[in-house]
Amino acid sequence: MIKRNRVVITGMGILAPNGIGIEPFWESLLAGRSGIGPITLFDASEFKSRIAGEVKNFNPLDYIEAELKPKRMARHTQLAYAATMMALRDAGLDVNNLELPGPIPVVIGISTSAIDVIESVYFAMRDHGPNRAPASSSAASIPQAAANTIADRIGVSAHAATISSACPSGLDAVADAAAMIRSGEAELAIAGGADAPITPLTMASFIGSGLCSSMNGEPEKASRPFDSARECGVLSEGACVFILENIEHAEARGAQPYLEIRGYAKLRDLDPNRPGSGLVESMRHALANAECSTDDIDYISAYGPSDRALDAAEVGFIKKVFRDRAYAIPISSIKGVTGNPLAAGGPLQLAACALSIRDQIIAPTANFEIGDEDCDLDFVPKRPRKSKVDCTLINVRGLGGSACTMIANRISAQ
Repeated sequence: MIKRNRVVITGMGILAPNGIGIEPFWESLLAGRSGIGPITLFDASEFKSRIAGEVKNFNPLDYIEAELKPKRMARHTQLAYAATMMALRDAGLDVNNLELPGPIPVVIGISTSAIDVIESVYFAMRDHGPNRAPASSSAASIPQAAANTIADRIGVSAHAATISSACPSGLDAVADAAAMIRSGEAELAIAGGADAPITPLTMASFIGSGLCSSMNGEPEKASRPFDSARECGVLSEGACVFILENIEHAEARGAQPYLEIRGYAKLRDLDPNRPGSGLVESMRHALANAECSTDDIDYISAYGPSDRALDAAEVGFIKKVFRDRAYAIPISSIKGVTGNPLAAGGPLQLAACALSIRDQIIAPTANFEIGDEDCDLDFVPKRPRKSKVDCTLINVRGLGGSACTMIANRISAQ
């Protein structure tokens, strides 16, 4: 039989609307304290939706070397780079003195690319003519800029890849990197997701599609997954990057893994008239790939974007896969606190699962008060819950019909 290397996470870097860094992020999730607020990144006074999840108090110069000229980077590149440096430190690795075991994949998922740079070029052309765009704009606006910038900093032994599959992009990137380690192609990888869509163009697009809440007076309560009063989601930004390793490599250098990635699957919706239906088979295939049964799952980290249709659909698909046991499994969505940071959303869910496993506690579904006939499962309301959390299932679904599921669990001897 071909040996399948075990893949573990040894470092995490988090920049989210509810906190920068592992512990601030986790503390706010446990408290159910929302990171949603009025938009400050641009003048949104004329927009129907004037709220979003912005990463607060983020100064790129605090995380990115001045010689790299961070202010010329797109915001999502800044966030991804900062998250990577944080993840390396968390894993006990020094970016200036890396002893790398062969080529290092850098795989970053993005959904909206560098819209802020693209908009700035448009405004420069409009106001000053077509020959006055900033010289750095072409390199800063390409989809692979974040992965390239990180790989350039790591050095010649790194190679960059960019995944773009809507909201699943970040978790797809983690899964692709994990597959390289599992097959023996790499011993260590950097992977995660980043998006910075809080710009006039993106907000207008999401508002036009009916995907942004207009609960401007109470932004902290606007994202309310599975609640009967949910309206629709709240757009946000962020980045979450991981250090993945072959467990033998991690143990050899004395690293302490957070969790093991056991299984993954991604599919498109089975029926375009049933949004989210790809989750049925992605859950089933991920369980099979992880050699798990539904009885092994202790907690489900739901996609739960606070959308009336998608929340109800995900609940129905969980019931279809888990049958009667669906009512006995704790389920929560972190988007009541984080909003929907697109490609960063899945990695943030994975980070929350890692911390649930570490502390044996489940973060509540913030703003969930009263369910409805379509959302009648155990959504861990009001407060965190002490519980056995050894095996977790993570769902993500995106615009266009993509869906994915990851199984991650506590490290165990095999």
